[in-house]
Amino acid sequence: MDTGGNSLPSGPDGVKRKVSYFYDPEVGNYYYGQGHPMKPHRIRMTHALLAHYGLLQNMQVYKPLPARERDLCRFHADDYVNFLRSITPETQQDQLRQLKRFNVGEDCPVFDGLFSFCQTYAGGSVGGAVKLNHNICDIAINWAGGLHHAKKCEASGFCYVNDIVLAILELLKQHQRVLYVDIDIHHGDGVEEAFYTSDRVMTVSFHKFGDYFPGTGDIRDIGYSKGKYYSLNVPLDDGIDDESYHFLFKPIIGKVMEVFKPGAVVLQCGADSLSGDRLGCFNLSIKGHAECVKFMRSFNVPLLLLGGGGYTIRNVARCWCYETGVALGTEVDDQLPQHEYYEYFGPDYTLHVAPSNMENKNTRQLLEEIRNNLLDNLSKLQHAPSVQFQERPHDTELPEADEDQDDADERCDPDSDMEVDEKRPIPSRVKREAIEPERKDSEAPKGTAEQARGFDNMATNETLSTKSVDVRPMAIDEPTVKVEQETSNKASDPIYPKS
Repeated sequence: MDTGGNSLPSGPDGVKRKVSYFYDPEVGNYYYGQGHPMKPHRIRMTHALLAHYGLLQNMQVYKPLPARERDLCRFHADDYVNFLRSITPETQQDQLRQLKRFNVGEDCPVFDGLFSFCQTYAGGSVGGAVKLNHNICDIAINWAGGLHHAKKCEASGFCYVNDIVLAILELLKQHQRVLYVDIDIHHGDGVEEAFYTSDRVMTVSFHKFGDYFPGTGDIRDIGYSKGKYYSLNVPLDDGIDDESYHFLFKPIIGKVMEVFKPGAVVLQCGADSLSGDRLGCFNLSIKGHAECVKFMRSFNVPLLLLGGGGYTIRNVARCWCYETGVALGTEVDDQLPQHEYYEYFGPDYTLHVAPSNMENKNTRQLLEEIRNNLLDNLSKLQHAPSVQFQERPHDTELPEADEDQDDADERCDPDSDMEVDEKRPIPSRVKREAIEPERKDSEAPKGTAEQARGFDNMATNETLSTKSVDVRPMAIDEPTVKVEQETSNKASDPIYPKS
């Protein structure tokens, strides 16, 4: 199998890309609970499509090394991480005060294997950042990541650990400036808050605004102190379509790339901005959503692609499969291949689905006002800010691969002795999800309480010093050990009924 990761030429640049893809076969087993709209099973569905379309053979495929406690504590408070590690469904009734303190219980329930789940998805995102930092790939993908609402001291909006902030902190070891772009329907509040006073990270969020979770993301929120004008918020209304979205996305991001000149880009590809999402109210097609990936790819800057929201899971799998093809420069056939989750995609069994005829409440006048406002803010930004010289954190080392590990199944054994905290081995058996039919109405919406922005919760102050310099290197990904394609086809994965 070709595991070089070289992609086909694509777009006007015609440059091949090396793509690293992170996936843990256990991730689909984690289960938020009955009726909860967040379903990690969608990651396994995405992986199955990638396998049967033959896309895995064009990428370097890695099983992420779980993030350790000290890795998570580079951003999150120690007591919060300790809480996530210790809480279980059996003990939660004894910790009611802690549950309330850390906002865990309703939108963010306690479930079997919670901490292992957090370690897994965070490990994939930071592992991708490590690969980019070491020039092992041009694009890194972790569809299990992108949980952008988590705060330093609390869970929020189905998110417990903010893998995005952790990945950006890793990228800042190598790059003076990092750009974060968020196309989830919900505002990327946790990431914005973390870097609100920093001029080394620019955050740009395109989101539904107005009586919608999390309630933040006003166009007037532009950053503070050194970070002034380094936070951009693009507030949108119901029904936005592909044309209207890119009327804003392309000129704004084009100007950001020109002025900010990031050394690396993180793109959160939340799929709840697609038409027909269970919790969303936008009207983007999969191609329209993926056009954002294609546009970011065209700049030839190291790119980390992450997942995020997305609650009509058959469409989430469609979207992230197609966007993986975009990253590779491979056009994916619209007719879905036969695979273990084929029945989810009836009656058409196609990759693309037509947008609805819902009303677009984003008038051209409103869009022009937003675009002009944000372009004006960008004009006030100094070009490519210089960074004061300071001692840089040690690069994360990539140890040599163990040449004795030749068997793919053995390498993927969840019980194998990988570099995880020896005191807390990661359990390989968690409660399996019983898939429920997806409902057409927007049930179980996210909470409505707005999270107050506290500057004490930021990952960086004006010198980017909070927990980002005096920390030991993070060994997050399984170095140079690839998970072969056959791993995805193990018979141990159950075949679920059509959702």
